[in-house]
Amino acid sequence: MARTLLYLVRHGEQDPAQGHSGSGGLSALGRLQADRLGRRLKGVPFTTIHHSPLPRAAETAEVIADYLPGVPRHPCDLAADRTPVPSAARRDDYPSRLLPWLDEVPGEERDEDAVALQAAVERLGTVGTEDRHELVVTHNFVIGWFVRHVLDAPTWRWAGLNQDNCGLTIVRWETGRSPALVCFNDIGHL
Repeated sequence: MARTLLYLVRHGEQDPAQGHSGSGGLSALGRLQADRLGRRLKGVPFTTIHHSPLPRAAETAEVIADYLPGVPRHPCDLAADRTPVPSAARRDDYPSRLLPWLDEVPGEERDEDAVALQAAVERLGTVGTEDRHELVVTHNFVIGWFVRHVLDAPTWRWAGLNQDNCGLTIVRWETGRSPALVCFNDIGHL
């Protein structure tokens, strides 16, 4: 029986001087968070490190990679910062209290009906013929979507599943079994 373990990590704290801009890198605390997580993950037999193209995620992956010599890393659109928003036809699938907030999501972050996020689950959450451990350095709502999927929760339930910076969530897929949540937002290393 083969299995896939995805280690989902929210990037380290962004430099507050950058505001919420997509171009912001890590703060000093964010680099420390990434360093502590790298120490914790040292020794996990990762096959690859996927990371969001945004600087805060790329820098987090770079710091962690120092503890994982030889593990290839690359920017990955599957890990990009996305917010699932309902299309006009699916608005009733979400609680009305969330709709005004979702209507304000910037265009570059909108993932209507979570098409891109579902594609990420389908591509990264596959089981091959051999065991696989992959690290995904990404963003809060992306991790929330994976957890929602694994728990088979309602479509909107990713909202409110908040990750700490450099919090660790692990999800597992095994041949012939439903996916499982191994741990959620573990911050013991911080």
